[in-house]
Amino acid sequence: MPLRGRPVPIPPEEVEITAMRAQGAGGQNVNKVSSAVQLRYDIRASSLPHEHKARLLALADRRITRSGVLVIKAQVHRSQELNRAEAWQRLQELVDATAEPPHVRKPTRPPASAARQRLSDKRRRSELKLMRTGRDPGG
Repeated sequence: MPLRGRPVPIPPEEVEITAMRAQGAGGQNVNKVSSAVQLRYDIRASSLPHEHKARLLALADRRITRSGVLVIKAQVHRSQELNRAEAWQRLQELVDATAEPPHVRKPTRPPASAARQRLSDKRRRSELKLMRTGRDPGG
């Protein structure tokens, strides 16, 4: 996702990171090592501007709980450090993506010539279909 402006700084003290064992296949390493990382970020208690918080909370994202806590789980890598970096990166991307308000679409009308052309095409098509049936196009 391209960033439009500067990245929004996220203070590390607002983020809670816990290590846990990863799920899925992986043999002994998965059973013994706590390499997966769960990152928790309380959006409502964060130092983000109010409008930014509102846009984050309005996202239809299953990672955001009803109480407004964003939970990101990273377990792709074998090392805890890489998973921690991945979780931070995902958090930063999500926060940056909602930093600016979305572009508001200005409703427009099609030109009159386009409406005339559409109706003309409909009439021509209708007459063509009527000729196939053998009925009189006039009535």
